[in-house]
Amino acid sequence: MNITHFKNTPALALEESNPVAVPLSETVAVASTTSVERSDGVETGVWECTPGRWRRQIVQQEFCHIIAGRCTFTPDGGEPMAIQAGDALMMPANTTGVWDIQETLRKTYVLIF
Repeated sequence: MNITHFKNTPALALEESNPVAVPLSETVAVASTTSVERSDGVETGVWECTPGRWRRQIVQQEFCHIIAGRCTFTPDGGEPMAIQAGDALMMPANTTGVWDIQETLRKTYVLIF
């Protein structure tokens, strides 16, 4: 059995930090991640992003639980969704749209390939 365990996710030090790939605001958000890619086609981790607007390009299904922060996600062709700490989301494969992060956002996530 291969159990992935992230301890104290609100305070966990994250390993990688990079500017978002497709920024839409003058303030370029920086995303940080600590993750594990498993051999069964699943990636899981803790992700954090500073304020800014940017385009979501991930094509995998994603389940996430928001630990801290506040944002709006507007899926292409859909209505804006207000998201905040305590919320959980399940995004179908190929969900694209715009993140507008007002308060640094931290989430745990699972990507299913």
